Amino acid sequence: MRLACLILPVVLAVPAFAAIKTESVEYKDGDTLLEGYIAYDDASTDKRPGILIVHAWWGLGNQSKDTAKRLAELGYVGFAVDMYGKGVLAKTRDEAMKLSGPFREDRALMRRRVKAALETLKKNPLVDTSRIAALGYCFGGTTVLELARSGEPIQGVVSFHGGLNTPNVEDAKNIKTKVLVLHGADDPAVPQEEVLAFQDEMRKANVDWQMIAYGGAVHSFSDPEANSPPTSVYNEKAARRSWEAMKQFLSEIFAR
Repeated sequence: MRLACLILPVVLAVPAFAAIKTESVEYKDGDTLLEGYIAYDDASTDKRPGILIVHAWWGLGNQSKDTAKRLAELGYVGFAVDMYGKGVLAKTRDEAMKLSGPFREDRALMRRRVKAALETLKKNPLVDTSRIAALGYCFGGTTVLELARSGEPIQGVVSFHGGLNTPNVEDAKNIKTKVLVLHGADDPAVPQEEVLAFQDEMRKANVDWQMIAYGGAVHSFSDPEANSPPTSVYNEKAARRSWEAMKQFLSEIFAR
C-alpha cells in the first residue's frame, strides 16, 4: 500500500492528453481568406464526429480554441471557425459590433460563411461526415441556429448564450437537426420576449429542441474572460453545468 501511494502521484503527473494536436487551417469564402483552428487526437486514425465551434463577436479567440481542444480530448475533431477573416479580431466592443453587424443584418452572409467552415471540416480525413454538429458562443450561438434554419442536415446544434431572434422565422420549417439552447436566465441581451418568440418558432416548426435556462447567469456566462457586469459575466456554475449538458447532447445525437 505504501508503494502504491508513492507511485500514484507520478502516474497522475503524466500529461493525460499528450496526443492532442492543433493546427491552423486556411480556407476561403469567395475571396475572403479565413483561418480556423482544428484540434484532434492523433493517437488513432479512426474516423470520428466533427464539431464546428463558432466564436463570439470578438472573433476567433481563446474560448473557441480551448473548446476545440476540450472536444478533441473527448474524442471529437473540434474545428474553431473564423467568421471575419484571417487575423481579424476586435479589441473593443465598438469594433466587435462593427465586425458582427453585417452578419446580423445579412443572415444569408452568416449562413454562407459558416457553411464554408463546414465544408472545410468535412474534408478532414479524420471526420465522419455522417456525424457532425455545430456549437457557438453568443454571436456564434446565433450563427449555428441560422445554420440549422438553412436546412443543413447535420446532427445537432448547440447555442451557448446566443441571440435567438431571426428575420427568417418561417425558415424553422427547414430544420433537420436537433437543437439545444443553453441560456442565461437573467441575460439582458436576450429579453424574455425573444425567448418566448423562439420557443414558439420551434413549436410551430415541430423541431426536436431543448432549452435550459441557468438562474443567476447573464450573457457570456461560459466565457472565463467575461467581466463586464452586469451584462456579461462569467458564471462558473452555469459554465460547468452547460458543458455537461452539451456533452450529454452530443453523446445522444452521435449514438450508433
